[in-house]
Amino acid sequence: MTTPSTLSTPLPVTDGPRFHFFGYYDKSPWDVSGRFLLAQETGFMDRRPGPEDVADIGVVDTQDGNSWRKLSETQAWNWQQGCMLQWVPGSEDEIIFNVRQGDRFQAQVLNTRTNEMRHLSQPIYGVSPAGREAISLNFSRLFDVRPGYGYAGAPDPWADNICPEDDGLYHVDLETGDSRLIFSLADALRLGEPQPGMETGKHRFNHVQWNTDGTRFAVLHRWSIVPSPANWSSWATRLLTLNADGTDPHVLSDHTMISHYDWRDPQTVLAWARRHDVGDRYFLFTDKTPETTIVGDGILTVDGHCSYSPDRRWILTDTYPDKEGYRTLLLFDPKSERRIDIGRFHGPTPSDGEIRCDLHPRWSRDGRQICIDSIHENGHRQIYTIDVSSITTA
Repeated sequence: MTTPSTLSTPLPVTDGPRFHFFGYYDKSPWDVSGRFLLAQETGFMDRRPGPEDVADIGVVDTQDGNSWRKLSETQAWNWQQGCMLQWVPGSEDEIIFNVRQGDRFQAQVLNTRTNEMRHLSQPIYGVSPAGREAISLNFSRLFDVRPGYGYAGAPDPWADNICPEDDGLYHVDLETGDSRLIFSLADALRLGEPQPGMETGKHRFNHVQWNTDGTRFAVLHRWSIVPSPANWSSWATRLLTLNADGTDPHVLSDHTMISHYDWRDPQTVLAWARRHDVGDRYFLFTDKTPETTIVGDGILTVDGHCSYSPDRRWILTDTYPDKEGYRTLLLFDPKSERRIDIGRFHGPTPSDGEIRCDLHPRWSRDGRQICIDSIHENGHRQIYTIDVSSITTA
């Protein structure tokens, strides 16, 4: 059942002449008080970021006319996920983000109140719910094979190695800054049943996310199946889960296509996947078991950036542009199978490729608001919030 929304117009919290965005859908830009939103600011939006391009890092004060305050800057960013900017879980004042130091990518932790900063030996991808550890991967390798998710400016030492033994997933201690390799790309190749193209394709990891209690994390293991990995048909994907130290790896799904996902709880993962018997659907996978359940069959019909509300009742997702260039933002209640379309947002050029502006919807910490990046007004990339409390608190 699909219900049209009666919500008010999305409110811009940033404006020009410069451009603003937050990044990916798997983290919240709001601080614990709900007053400040993290954002990145740039002077252009029509090309790939180069090694010398800087993105400013700052906060929007929603209680002071959405005023902007610059905190820092970075040369390690992309249009899809920014610099992995986020609040450190468990802290009221600290943020973490990736930077480039010379020919290396690292991460920095900045106290927004005192300006005190500490450096980490590796960039970060997924930060644990407790805020004490993170998982890292090779952003230079991502830039080579999927530039919309990697960073320019640092060559990949393993560029000519399709599946190295000494590169892969790294555990980062956020308190000490120490890091260590915990699961290599070669380890992934040896895990589970062999799949087409695995022996000859170039392997990479992408999209790390911790489960809700920080005991395990998931990651996409991808490899190219044709020489130019530029679209869905040119690479294959498996969804893996591992303990925080890289032990007990499990192939949660070896379907040929896995895209976006979110943990519902410590044991189950919602993901858009392709199963040979039913096609492309949202599936709920149970970790370390073969159990799967279709979610929103016939209602959630296209891929999107999915996430659960803080109370785990609602699924928030979006769509890629339709034939008219509109992206749809929607909520879905799995219990009642009720879908509510919040709005449709026109996305003029660029509408695809690595510089596209997906909505990447994110939840506020209390589940009452949604934040999106969008170019529906004058083609300018800005950040908007939408009050959904009339739906989520009903």
